[in-house]
Amino acid sequence: MNNLRRLINKALLGMAVGTLSLGISTSALAETDFTDKTIEWVIPFSEGGGSDKWARFYAPLLSEQLPGKPTVVVKNMPGAGSTKGANWFAERAKNDGLTILGTSGSTQFPFLLGDPRVKFKYSDWPIVLASSTGGVAYLPAELGAKWKEDPKSIMGTNFIFGSQGATRLDLIPLLAWELLGMKVDPVFGIKGRGDGRLMFERGEANIDYQTSSAFLSKVMPLVDEGKAVPIMTWGALDDDSNIVRDPTFPDIPTFKEVYEQVKGEEPSGPAWEAWKAFFIAGFPAQKMVMLPKDTDQEIVDTYSDAFKAVTQQDDFKAKSEKLLGVYEQVTGKKAASFKKLGTEVEPETVAWVKDWLGERYGVKLK
Repeated sequence: MNNLRRLINKALLGMAVGTLSLGISTSALAETDFTDKTIEWVIPFSEGGGSDKWARFYAPLLSEQLPGKPTVVVKNMPGAGSTKGANWFAERAKNDGLTILGTSGSTQFPFLLGDPRVKFKYSDWPIVLASSTGGVAYLPAELGAKWKEDPKSIMGTNFIFGSQGATRLDLIPLLAWELLGMKVDPVFGIKGRGDGRLMFERGEANIDYQTSSAFLSKVMPLVDEGKAVPIMTWGALDDDSNIVRDPTFPDIPTFKEVYEQVKGEEPSGPAWEAWKAFFIAGFPAQKMVMLPKDTDQEIVDTYSDAFKAVTQQDDFKAKSEKLLGVYEQVTGKKAASFKKLGTEVEPETVAWVKDWLGERYGVKLK
């Protein structure tokens, strides 16, 4: 994660000091009280996916740290590749601190690409937590065994993949697999990655990927039973912006390693640069907790302080690494810098991806 620190420092240069929460605000803790209140944590995906697992892990811990120890309930609001729930939050959520939103890369990518269904702006929302994560692709046992012997031996296989949409976080695997020369036909329209996993378990799909939290909790049992074989991760970044092995899955090769094995050379060119740019946008700040527009700074500080208290608990690291993986969980100023990384990509890279989406999947974006 040292590279993230370098990227974060660079990102912070362009941020206005004073718009950020700079640590624990004791006055916020003293004045804000959620006694006997219920807080809804909106997750714009179906149950069982990485975002759902992440929110359900944090919800009881957040409840314990907020003043008054309110009940925190996760409300799944899937649809339109997460834009339905995010739009609802932007348009309907009150700024009284009783509704929060959990976004993921599948919410960020439509925003970055100018998807016409997006009716929200990330700049409107104060961020109170950012969570890094990774992703793992896997195959059924028979195909996985052949892959282990030689990935090139099954490049001609007709793969089926349950996808939320090409403009979502699924852009990362879809572009990666195309760069490898794999024949992957996505079935678009699922409401969350958990639904993609269920398609895999029912035999309706023969390739899938999950973000780390869902892979650890839902796919590892399949691996242990011999029903699934992990084939690659998307990787992590080292101090020089190189793709290296995911610290949560150090024994699984990265997409870059697989590319080099299959193609006999390092990846390069505009497709690789686009993949890497969106990987950085989608995974270092993969999941974020937001409050509604115009929320009082006292409430923002209270949430930031509560999440910070959660992450500073003595047993938090052991708990989080088991369920979420070995990734940073940040609040305050650092969370704001993660948000910047996750919601800004160079215009020329965005243009390349839009062209690719149009040519490959008929997706027309302005």
